Amino acid sequence: MTIWIAMLLGLVQGLTEFLPVSSSGHLLLLQKMFGVTEGAMFFTMMLHLATLVAVIIVYWDMILELIKHPFQKTVGMLVLATVPTLIIAVLFKKVEPFASFYTATENGSFLGIGFLITSALLFLSDLLRSKSKTGRKMKEMRVTDALLIGTMQGVAILPSVSRSGGTIAGALFSGLNRKAAADFSFLMSIPAIIGGALVEVPETLKAGIGDVHWTTIVAGMLVAGITGYFAVKIMIAAIKKKKLLGFVIYTAVLGCLVLVDQYVTHYFF
Repeated sequence: MTIWIAMLLGLVQGLTEFLPVSSSGHLLLLQKMFGVTEGAMFFTMMLHLATLVAVIIVYWDMILELIKHPFQKTVGMLVLATVPTLIIAVLFKKVEPFASFYTATENGSFLGIGFLITSALLFLSDLLRSKSKTGRKMKEMRVTDALLIGTMQGVAILPSVSRSGGTIAGALFSGLNRKAAADFSFLMSIPAIIGGALVEVPETLKAGIGDVHWTTIVAGMLVAGITGYFAVKIMIAAIKKKKLLGFVIYTAVLGCLVLVDQYVTHYFF
């Protein structure tokens, strides 16, 4: 992997981690296009950690408030939402036939379908909430809201199903207002990224970094962190202004193109 490819992957990771288009799906697609295999798992994990820093910076004041008052309702909702995410993650990683299905998705077998699922979720969330100018705030969340959003995040473990898209859609389905949907989704990403990295550590260490140099990894991480910061800002503004249609169209077109390549042209799959 050259430093330029690493920076390109970092750029894509930073933008797509928080935009509702699926970072894992885009990284998998680009790795297929550039033939990246050596150290891919380790490099991907490091890019996720870089974007973790970005969201922490954006939400630092809110995170600090949650740390200072750990027994408030929002903390409880975040913990509760993590439960279905963990259950689904364990199913996909350890329990058959879910584990075999997940392995197939990691190889890109359902990449196009995943992008189309993301598009459908975003379209439905905008459609169902378009006539509603108000919604509940984060402090007004119910147990069922947290469980639904956590379930959506769990499903998004599948490549090309967007985590931010799924959780924001789940929040809007639940009746939260758009600011609450964005804030809760991004706050949820923190334990999700940390947990995902911890789970992947043994397998990642086993796979190793191959011939990827540390300067290449650091370059990719820097680009991912910087672009991730701006992606969070862009996404918050887009949700508030109800401008998700562009993401709906983009993921739908990309999904169709991937399906054409998977079943007809076979350039990358």
